[in-house]
Amino acid sequence: MNDLETYAVNVSRQAREAGLKLAATHVESRTRAIHRLGELLRASVAQLLAANAKDVETAKATNIATPLLKRLILDATKIEAMALAVDEIAAQPDPVGHVIESKTREDGLKIEKIRVPIGVVLFCYESRPNVTTDAAALCLRSGNAVILRGGKEAFHCNQVLGGLIAQSLSAAGLDANSVQIVETTDRSVLPILLKQDKYIDVVIPRGGESLIRAVVADATMPVLKHFTGNCHIYVDRATLPVEDVVKLVVNAKTSYPGGAVCNAVEHVLIHRDVARRVVTPLFDALAAKGVEVRADEAAKSFIPGAKDTTQQDWDEEYLAFILAIKIVDSLDEAIAHINRHGSHHTDAILSTDESAIDQFVMRVDSASIMINASTRLADGGEYGLGAEIGISTDKLHARGPMGAFDMTTYKYVVRGQTHLRD
Repeated sequence: MNDLETYAVNVSRQAREAGLKLAATHVESRTRAIHRLGELLRASVAQLLAANAKDVETAKATNIATPLLKRLILDATKIEAMALAVDEIAAQPDPVGHVIESKTREDGLKIEKIRVPIGVVLFCYESRPNVTTDAAALCLRSGNAVILRGGKEAFHCNQVLGGLIAQSLSAAGLDANSVQIVETTDRSVLPILLKQDKYIDVVIPRGGESLIRAVVADATMPVLKHFTGNCHIYVDRATLPVEDVVKLVVNAKTSYPGGAVCNAVEHVLIHRDVARRVVTPLFDALAAKGVEVRADEAAKSFIPGAKDTTQQDWDEEYLAFILAIKIVDSLDEAIAHINRHGSHHTDAILSTDESAIDQFVMRVDSASIMINASTRLADGGEYGLGAEIGISTDKLHARGPMGAFDMTTYKYVVRGQTHLRD
């Protein structure tokens, strides 16, 4: 066994041992650790900014993509936001031991279905230092041990954060191995960790599609996936006033700098009956925000200044200020298009027709359906979950934004008084 393999196996085994203890820990200890982490973040601003400056300097030298660089950069305001997110998680109800179902048979046998931690989580992610503290706090809230494999671009900052997390665990009397930061930037360690299914229960990758597909290919334990965010807005024939349509689409595309976020709208489908009223003002508003608009042949008859679409466009997650418009003849065509080309992340309908809305909700196969609302609202914080560990486009076992309750599974507890099977 080489040194890297020895390291990965030891980290995984330590996480398993810590997780078994953490699952039996009283909620007050876990809450105290999370609270302490928030305090330490506020007390360590200078140290965090110094570490982040090293990461940013290195990232710039390697010509990191602009969206990743923006997510990497910290300032005092962002660190305060990290602390506030941790505080919110500390204030959440404890999911561990929550009774999902309970029934008592006529013979007195009581059967309960209760929430329990998943066990050990391997979390792989890129760039954003705030994800480190979000994930640590969410896993502590839900009683899970976690191995955090951050990207090399945030290595120095994550090492400092790892020290703060260790201090918070120690202050609460918890095993320091409950949250471990991988201490090497060597990419070879990840495939080894992904083979430790003896110790690790689930892996959650959060980052670009290439990272997620690599994890899926190598992992021997279940993977909670979020491949892409190819989000749609369908403008129904019985739609909202044009100014509201424009406002919602522009928000869904441009409210995050550069549009490089998974819940930004990428494609807008417009019913032919309202195209004449909607397409031109929508194009003008998007262009004014610097969005490159692409359009199918029917839409281009209203906006000749738009670029042509290709068949590839409809499967694309642009992660940029680019948006494609398509004219459809019916609700059925819109739904079929979304189910064929979408990524099952978030899709919206703008309509005043309750029948059309009901059809859209029932038939579009996505984790979040928005009705007369921006796709950008598909977020753990907006859903009242506090921070999220990710947005799952899978169906098992969690779907959509994942908070602390989504980081649990369940067990049956059966209470009897010398009950026997007939």
